[in-house]
Amino acid sequence: MGHLIELRDRTAPNPYRRLREPVNFTLDKGEHLAVIGPNGAGKSIFIDMLSGSADIRQIKFRDAFSLTGSAFYHQQRWNSQDADSAPSVREVLDRTCGSLPGGNAGKADMTEHIFRLLEIGPMLDSKTVMLSSGELRKLQLAAALASCPEILIIDNPYIGLDVSARQTMDSMLSDLAADGHVRIILVVNKTGDIPPFITHVLTVNDMAVGRKVPAPEFRAAEKESVRSGKAAGRLSPGKRRAILELPYSGHDYNASVVADLRNVSIRYGGRTILDSLDWKILNGEKWALCGENGSGKSTLLSLICADNPQSYACDITLFDRKRGSGESIWDIKRHIGYASPEMYRAFLLHMPAIGIVAGGLSDTAGICGKPTEEQLAISSFWMDIFGIGQLRNRFFTDLSSGEQHLCLLARAFVKDPELLILDEPLHCLDDRNRELAKEIIATFCLRRNKTLIMVSHYEENFPDIMDHRLTLSRH
Repeated sequence: MGHLIELRDRTAPNPYRRLREPVNFTLDKGEHLAVIGPNGAGKSIFIDMLSGSADIRQIKFRDAFSLTGSAFYHQQRWNSQDADSAPSVREVLDRTCGSLPGGNAGKADMTEHIFRLLEIGPMLDSKTVMLSSGELRKLQLAAALASCPEILIIDNPYIGLDVSARQTMDSMLSDLAADGHVRIILVVNKTGDIPPFITHVLTVNDMAVGRKVPAPEFRAAEKESVRSGKAAGRLSPGKRRAILELPYSGHDYNASVVADLRNVSIRYGGRTILDSLDWKILNGEKWALCGENGSGKSTLLSLICADNPQSYACDITLFDRKRGSGESIWDIKRHIGYASPEMYRAFLLHMPAIGIVAGGLSDTAGICGKPTEEQLAISSFWMDIFGIGQLRNRFFTDLSSGEQHLCLLARAFVKDPELLILDEPLHCLDDRNRELAKEIIATFCLRRNKTLIMVSHYEENFPDIMDHRLTLSRH
């Protein structure tokens, strides 16, 4: 019996992105695999080596925003002229599903079943550029499954999905695995994201591929690792002290009312995103912003970050100043440090990672021109705090998705902002970096005049410092 995938002493084709040693790997019928390892370990390189070995369809988080059209930029979602030119969900799926062989009732039934499970119906006439990151993930998955591949590879399948959507994903993948028509390979960063149907686990660490082991054997080893405390990430006392002792400069703003939104409503076409919302945020508060996919969390944040043109028609006060009273968007942004899933693709620039981080000082995608010594020092400080100082001169596009997310997190801190807005900031991070990032966020918020808004679909991702909560519902 032949293997579905077989790599024998295989090396990656790109000499600049290779593992330390040749890869030997097989995937057999009946096997469903989880690939796990820390950020920057080489998981993406290994997965790319599998392409072309069989009828494989691969879903990457970084590709989700490509569904919105070719020219993507950070504020694109909020500009109506871009929404008008973007494809609709129906058009994207028509292109995908239209390629299916006609007359195959089984495939048609499976496609309909997938669309129903993922609740694609209500999204069909929506423009892709208007979808939340979680909704884009659903569309991305539906489009991939509609092609009925022999092997489906999903990079971080639960990223951006709310609790209900994660349960749906688990159920659907389990059904697909049990059906036997598709073999599933999941790339995950944490043990808790390995579902029960996975039969084998392969660990990639330090740019080397380990031995494929049965899932029960892997789980037993992980339990022992947790008991011995090896998985936890900790902010060192020295780094904690360095954050707390950062000098306060002219950026030490002290607005008493950070944001006050009164009776705010946002609509796009026939869809109501926010309906008569009131929300007041005072200096020093730490808000957990929650809600299902498509409930308006990112839209709400875009009003506070001055990215949404509809904010001028709303009754909004930001940093003690009424919106539309003569301030520029840069007057608002200078108070804010921001990280979000939308930034991930918009900031994919071929420049040294430290240039991406330094861009946070001027609210640009990357630093313009040669950075000053002061800009380099500030950016290097925060890269060291997040444990990525060694990546400062690596090109951002050559980093792993987890390393890129750590860079974007560091970017949010560089200006020592009054308001820190973190939309799903722990995306793509492994167990150690997730705990480390939580500690950094909590430590930073101990500084004077620091306010936090954080979005997450995982309750355990919120630091213990959260003292307020707003939960949105989808209309």
